[in-house]
Amino acid sequence: MYISEKAPAKINLTLDVLYKRDDGYHELEMVMTTIDLADRIDLIDLPYNEIRLESSSGLVPQDERNLAYLAAKRLKEKMRIDRGVSIYISKQIPVAAGLAGGSSDAAATLRGLNKLWKLGLSLEELADIGAEIGSDVPFCVYSHTAIAKGRGEILIPLPPPPPCWVVLAKPVHGVSTADIFGQLRVDEIRVHPSTEAMAAAIRSNDFEAICNHLGNVLEPVTMSMYPEVRKIKDKMIQFGADAVLMSGSGPTVFALVKQESRAQRLVNSLKGFCQHVFLVRMLGILDQRRTK
Repeated sequence: MYISEKAPAKINLTLDVLYKRDDGYHELEMVMTTIDLADRIDLIDLPYNEIRLESSSGLVPQDERNLAYLAAKRLKEKMRIDRGVSIYISKQIPVAAGLAGGSSDAAATLRGLNKLWKLGLSLEELADIGAEIGSDVPFCVYSHTAIAKGRGEILIPLPPPPPCWVVLAKPVHGVSTADIFGQLRVDEIRVHPSTEAMAAAIRSNDFEAICNHLGNVLEPVTMSMYPEVRKIKDKMIQFGADAVLMSGSGPTVFALVKQESRAQRLVNSLKGFCQHVFLVRMLGILDQRRTK
């Protein structure tokens, strides 16, 4: 039996860090949504007890370092599944980009195996398993728009944002999330984005207000370590984006653009000095049209 599952990327419309927790993690408050840039996860049931993983990208590990592999392993253990699966990841989301590509692959693997093995688990149950794998995995299980709190596992659903174009630009290098958080000094954060203001803007379907309330406290940290990120953001503003922000811990920067013609001009302008440039749409909901 064969299942194909879509694994969309996410962007952070806001990302705030409140304090360092006793368990070593940071207490987060974020507003996240999905975009129409996605990996595809192909799952084939195997009659023997083995997990096999391959990918179209040589940058993706093919063992337990891969979150999709780990997701399959955890699900097998929890549900006592005595059979295997072949996982193929067709990569479109850049690696180590701040777009939750690995987490979305893991989430899509959980959703797909739930169908493949006819487990009948709810998205909430899959999200609970996902929380053991990575902080962004619960959000990616639902793949909608939400406020995320805690390490990212506490989710408050929001309606999809108003449709717009999203231009993504990523430098050649990736970024280690652990390195960025290691450099963050919470007591030195000068401006905290307003989670509630962003949520209110989304609920009222107000594109201009969404643009006005973008914010990411990790952006200055990443920019200080990787000046290319600031250069990309400055160019996006110069080329006429409605709003610009770095996603997650970076290094990908995204621009929100209402008009398609302006978005296309922005893409053409960025391609001159940035290798990875994408023009996509905001999704904000789990798109099941390409699963089977």
